[in-house]
Amino acid sequence: MITTEAARRSYVVLNAWETDLAAKFKAANPKIQTFVYKDLSSTRSYACTDGVDDSALPTGVGYCAADPSWFLLDPNGRRFEYDGYEGHWQMDVGNTDYQNAWADNVIASSKGSFDGVFMDNALFACDTYHDGVCPAAYPTDESMRAAYRSMLANTRQKFVDAGLKTVANMSNARLHEGAWDSYVENLDGGFDEWWLTFNDNDLLSEYPEGWSRQVAEIAANEAKGKITWVQPHHSGAEQPFRYAYASYLLAAGTHAAISEIDQTDRYDNPSQWRTEYDWDLGTPVGPYFAVASNVFQRDFACGTVIVNANKTGSSAVTVRLSAPHVNEKGSTVRSVSLPGTSGTVLRRSC
Repeated sequence: MITTEAARRSYVVLNAWETDLAAKFKAANPKIQTFVYKDLSSTRSYACTDGVDDSALPTGVGYCAADPSWFLLDPNGRRFEYDGYEGHWQMDVGNTDYQNAWADNVIASSKGSFDGVFMDNALFACDTYHDGVCPAAYPTDESMRAAYRSMLANTRQKFVDAGLKTVANMSNARLHEGAWDSYVENLDGGFDEWWLTFNDNDLLSEYPEGWSRQVAEIAANEAKGKITWVQPHHSGAEQPFRYAYASYLLAAGTHAAISEIDQTDRYDNPSQWRTEYDWDLGTPVGPYFAVASNVFQRDFACGTVIVNANKTGSSAVTVRLSAPHVNEKGSTVRSVSLPGTSGTVLRRSC
């Protein structure tokens, strides 16, 4: 499995205790970039036994070693445990001592074993994981985002000096204008865990906080030479897959990667590999452009990608092609008709 996956993946994220797998991936493909999972925002009580933290942690600070002042408190002075994630305790990312301890520990345990750090849970809302209740220290979304910007900025140079790349999970950034760019400023890239398709029937269309915000994440990072990972959620059904993949190709360059998932947090097996991933469309002719209201096209030397980002169920839009193309089913076409929230990747001779 490692030999197969290493040959066709650009990035792999592993747990801190999987350094042996990181070495095997590197041996199979020296170009692959290995990242270690570390949660920015929590410490884990389940990773501490008899007062001693595990030697390899999913976080940057052990629960038993953590200073009590580093725990975020609710308005009643109680520590926050993530809803739905037992044993995850939210930390004060705006606390300078926590920032330094987190970064120093992560670097010490990762340098030499991994190429970078995947920083989970770079949050934007003050009530994430405890709906409707914000920490006493950060009673507003903006104050919470300021704390995260502080952590990323204050630890940035440590990771640069250590030669470790940093990619943060910035799910739901689209809901907060400018949030994605403000975090990426002090990172090597960003990951959008919920990108365009949330299941087979819930597909994100175009509106002010919708489709274009998520596609812009890739475009903005490509312009800066930064990494973007996107993760659509679906069962593998044709419409959500084609919609997400075509939308991805509208903006992707040499720094982006896509990896679909069926069940949330189900990372025990590699994501599905699609035949389309091996198609060579050649170099992009230019950026994507509108061909109708909320319908977009990008031309490549050896193909064309088209997306209809209008609402699911809206009428199909027909787009005529400048030359014959071959569609996903192997048929030669001179036009395509796409309903809302659908896409197509077409090949042609070159």
